[in-house]
Amino acid sequence: MSDERTLLTEVAAGLFRDLCTPEDVVAAEATGWSEPLWRALTEAHFPYVSVPETAGGSGGDVADACALLSVAGRYAAPVPLAEAGLLGGWALAAAGLPLPAGPVSVGVGRPRDVVELTGSPGSWRLTARLHRVPWGRRSTRVVVLAAVGGERYVVSAPTSSAQATPGRNLAAEPRDTLSWNGAAVSDDSVAPAPPGVDADQLRLRGALGRAALISGALARVAELTVRYTDERHQFGRPISRFQAVQAHLVHIAEEAQLAGMASTVAALNAAPDPSFFDVAAAKTVAGEAATGAAAAAHQAHGAIGMTKEYELGQLSRRLWSWRDEFGSERYWSRELGRRLAEAGADELWPRISTGLVSA
Repeated sequence: MSDERTLLTEVAAGLFRDLCTPEDVVAAEATGWSEPLWRALTEAHFPYVSVPETAGGSGGDVADACALLSVAGRYAAPVPLAEAGLLGGWALAAAGLPLPAGPVSVGVGRPRDVVELTGSPGSWRLTARLHRVPWGRRSTRVVVLAAVGGERYVVSAPTSSAQATPGRNLAAEPRDTLSWNGAAVSDDSVAPAPPGVDADQLRLRGALGRAALISGALARVAELTVRYTDERHQFGRPISRFQAVQAHLVHIAEEAQLAGMASTVAALNAAPDPSFFDVAAAKTVAGEAATGAAAAAHQAHGAIGMTKEYELGQLSRRLWSWRDEFGSERYWSRELGRRLAEAGADELWPRISTGLVSA
């Protein structure tokens, strides 16, 4: 890890440690939002890490953003950090649109979503219905892609003109349905989408962001489980001394390391954008790790692991939610297999053996 990235994560860890305690996470579940945390992140210029400074962002690259997200996952941070920079901020900057002062989210084009942009400069109108938008009602803007006469556009849709139907995932994070009915959209909120800014790349970035969050959460799950099994005594000795419990600890550590390595490789190889094969592998590995490690951790903890106040319960609910968002491990493994089969046998080994990265 570069010196700059190390400093970034150390500063971020200190901020999350102070403002995102387990008690803070419980308090935020009522609304799915922590205003003090978001305000502090904004003051530190963290939301737009990886967005070029020339576009109003904080600079850095995809690997910096994912390193930051790993720290956020470790603390179960109830804020749209991935959506703001890695997805929405990237799309807005690429299209030359201004970054809003408040939180940003994205609509990535679910099968039931409807997006219709009509009119022309000076008279743009948006009719749309987006499902399960992360932190939709808490965001100032939602970035969507629309097509007009064969031309693709990036739209920075104001949530002030949208009707919001609240929703949430298993971790009580907002996943809202937003609707616009012929809402006026200003010219400085619509721009042609440059090459590479499309639904596929947004989905890749979203999947990579979730993989990074999962890797951070799993690292914390491993630490919690080691600490708990050392402190918990049965028959006169720590339960970590029992072979069955040790097997759980090893399994959790393995899964955490696998998820961390996979997401790190995918982020470091993003030059400048994440690639399909890297992200498909990372999200598949992270999703499977989230399932296996969480199960082993709850086996080791027993009933305390399910309480809202205890960190493991907070992290597990996020792991179970994040593993399915932006494509489950089943989706990505199926797509990965399909593309490898289409490429032919001669491409299989090169794909497996070219995972070299540079920090």
